[in-house]
Amino acid sequence: METPPFLRVLEGEARVYRRVWRGSVISTFLNPVLFLAAMGLGLGRLVDERSGGSGLDGLTYLAFLAPGLLAATAMQTGAGDSSWPVMAGIKWRRTYEAILATPVGVGSLTVGHIAWVGVRLVFVSVAFVLVMAAFGAVGLWSGLAAVPAAVLTGLAFAAPMVAYTAGLKGEQGLSSMFRFGIVPLFLFSGTFFPISQLPDWLEPVAWVTPLWHGVELCRAIALGLTPTPPVWLSVAYLTAWTVGGTWLAVVRMRRRLVR
Repeated sequence: METPPFLRVLEGEARVYRRVWRGSVISTFLNPVLFLAAMGLGLGRLVDERSGGSGLDGLTYLAFLAPGLLAATAMQTGAGDSSWPVMAGIKWRRTYEAILATPVGVGSLTVGHIAWVGVRLVFVSVAFVLVMAAFGAVGLWSGLAAVPAAVLTGLAFAAPMVAYTAGLKGEQGLSSMFRFGIVPLFLFSGTFFPISQLPDWLEPVAWVTPLWHGVELCRAIALGLTPTPPVWLSVAYLTAWTVGGTWLAVVRMRRRLVR
């Protein structure tokens, strides 16, 4: 049976990563250590002393924070791996032109890249869960159970980000997206505090962000809580972002690359 072309793209990404993985493995483990030590233990001690878990479902701040950071890290990984690397393939290194000179089409190229981002998300999420468990924030198995939710959260950002990047002429739009899109979502989608503490007019905005659904989903699974939206609704919402983003990414990549 002939291998689907998108798997060839996935294989190519994996072969490249096999040679450069050492450059990312340290940050993959170091980032959660620094975040959980500074925010979960450092700031968390002050929060626990002042609030006694009030507003955090009776949890310590470390336990509340860790699953939210898992989802937020997946968002950042998905967005990061679908922005500058895609721009490099289109404009700077122009590797996509070489790929399209083979039997691989634009659809397979796009889906293959998003699939590779999914593989990267698995690696990053598992590493984050191992650090969470080492800090005592969650149990190892309950944390690992939240990995699929984190991967889905990352894909919900990765696919639309490919579509967004395909429409850009330069990298300035990427910096703006992270500055005015990804960073505010990271801060105000329930990662660090319940969105009920946001101003009343801003809370409904948080409800429609994919990251809030990812945070609620990861937190519910990892800690055994009842999420505010039903699990099926968050899964369906994140899946819709992933599928719709992939379709749009294929359309915009074809418009950009096929002349």
